[in-house]
Amino acid sequence: MTKPTSPFTKAELLPQEETLEILPKKGKLFIGIPKETSYQEKRVCLTPDAVAALTAHGHRVMIETNAGINASFTDREYSEAGAEITNDTAKVFGCPILLKVEPPSLDEMKMVNPQAVLISALQLKTQSKAFFHELAKKRITAMGFEFIRDSDGTYPAVRALSEIAGTAAVLIAAELMSSAQKGNGLMMGNISGVPPVEVVIIGAGTVGEFAVRSAIGLGANVKVFDNSITKLRCIQTSAGRPLYTSTIQPKNLKKALRRCDVVIGAVRGKDRSPILVSETMVEHMKTGAVIIDVSIDMGGCFETSEITSHDQPTFVKHGVVHYCVPNIPSRYAKTSSISISNIFTPYLLQIADEGGIENAVRFDKGLKNGLYYYHGILTNRSIAEWFDLMYRDINLLIL
Repeated sequence: MTKPTSPFTKAELLPQEETLEILPKKGKLFIGIPKETSYQEKRVCLTPDAVAALTAHGHRVMIETNAGINASFTDREYSEAGAEITNDTAKVFGCPILLKVEPPSLDEMKMVNPQAVLISALQLKTQSKAFFHELAKKRITAMGFEFIRDSDGTYPAVRALSEIAGTAAVLIAAELMSSAQKGNGLMMGNISGVPPVEVVIIGAGTVGEFAVRSAIGLGANVKVFDNSITKLRCIQTSAGRPLYTSTIQPKNLKKALRRCDVVIGAVRGKDRSPILVSETMVEHMKTGAVIIDVSIDMGGCFETSEITSHDQPTFVKHGVVHYCVPNIPSRYAKTSSISISNIFTPYLLQIADEGGIENAVRFDKGLKNGLYYYHGILTNRSIAEWFDLMYRDINLLIL
């Protein structure tokens, strides 16, 4: 009887060495930070402390002259932190990684090198189709920081700026009511024997939550309106005390608006904010009352709202003071810059440790969520639907 032959050779039957995954080599980043040129934009992406942390890890940071001056950060502070300062705008835009608060304009895009990495806000509602064609033509990899998702499912950049907007809304209202601003002369402060200021907040999201906290801290009586019972419950828990809360019913809202001294609108919609307060409701408000329309970035939730600027922030209609400035966080440029910088810095260090942005987005789903262009290929469905463009699933491009 013949002995059966093995399909494997003797050498193939010997134990073989297993090939393990090769860890990515840490990369060195070269980051360019140009001066913001968008209207009313005074923030900067990285503070001198953040730059010091990056340069300590061997990364290069090039900053345009006076890029941080509106946020009270001088060129000297950046230079001492290890940054390279230049007045050549094109040189900054020529860096491999470009870091901005606002997205670059079409003129600025001409200075960006092909295959560069752009990290900025996207501001989808203000963009044009030409901007995305320029990204595709130059094969740019672009990330919108408002789309970056944290490990707990939240959007850290959006939340941080919403916290600032909510707190600022109450502080601005307190300022506008002062006699020095020709307001009604009321003070938020819970003074003994003086009835407290009545504040109505429409919207119980992050902006509403921080507006509630600030208003309560200043001794105001607060009423919150939102159609989400879950959000109203959460805001009660966050405040740590019983609050007047209500769904947005016209009868209840109209009654609250007639009695209030301040109303803050902080409601978002899918394409634009819904108009929840009609002109008739505004007509019945107290003379000298203050409206802060934080939703003006998405069209506003008051029928009487009109966009204003930081230079001329208010107008009076039906005896009511309206404050309708988009981009409220830019009013507090230093605080906003520190907040943005705190979000950017860990992500930049992570990108370097992973050996580049491609490896970083491969292993971090939240970071991958922020990617909307990958080597000139659109990967965001919302942008594709909004501008009627072709897109590809990022998971099919990065395996």
